[in-house]
Amino acid sequence: MATLGNSTNIFWHECPVGKADRQKLLNQQGCVVWITGLSGSGKSTLACSLGRELHSRGNLSYVLDGDNLRHGLNKNLGFSPEDRTENIRRVGEVAKLFADAGLICIASLISPYRKDRNACRALLPDANFVEVFLNMPLELCEGRDPKGLYKLARAGKIKGFTGIDDPYEPPLNCEIEIKQKEGVCPTPNEMAGQVVSYLEDKGFLHAQ
Repeated sequence: MATLGNSTNIFWHECPVGKADRQKLLNQQGCVVWITGLSGSGKSTLACSLGRELHSRGNLSYVLDGDNLRHGLNKNLGFSPEDRTENIRRVGEVAKLFADAGLICIASLISPYRKDRNACRALLPDANFVEVFLNMPLELCEGRDPKGLYKLARAGKIKGFTGIDDPYEPPLNCEIEIKQKEGVCPTPNEMAGQVVSYLEDKGFLHAQ
């Protein structure tokens, strides 16, 4: 990987059909919706609800789910800080390609480190990276524990688990923050609607 990253004998090949052409064909603008938050905060639920809502509106999207990607693209990575960084770097590069293809790419990952998320943002024009922070309290996420991972982490059977013995660094300037209102979590449809409204307002759901 180090050798590839330092290669000097590679060249970018431009194709006659560009991003603007693809966006015109799809009647939308490519972007990345990056959903971040603790395990159990509802990231995958939001991603799937958002994808379904966009589909019903005639917009083409694709979900990059963190767990799903570890079955293939990132199956050789663990959960050390270095591997987490490489995991996010790879997903960021793939998401960039989907956005360049004119799709609305929905990336759903814990992505605990701020610098890694910012590095993904830097891959695209800033307006084309929409960071969605599912700001749900640890107590709620641990109470849900849909995969039983918090219980294992508390028992010391999983090391480096985000929110327990590894930090989660919340976004400082995210485009969208979703949280409880008076102690009640918004429904999946409500969360998806909030993101769709933002995309609509910013013009992503129509070609320029």
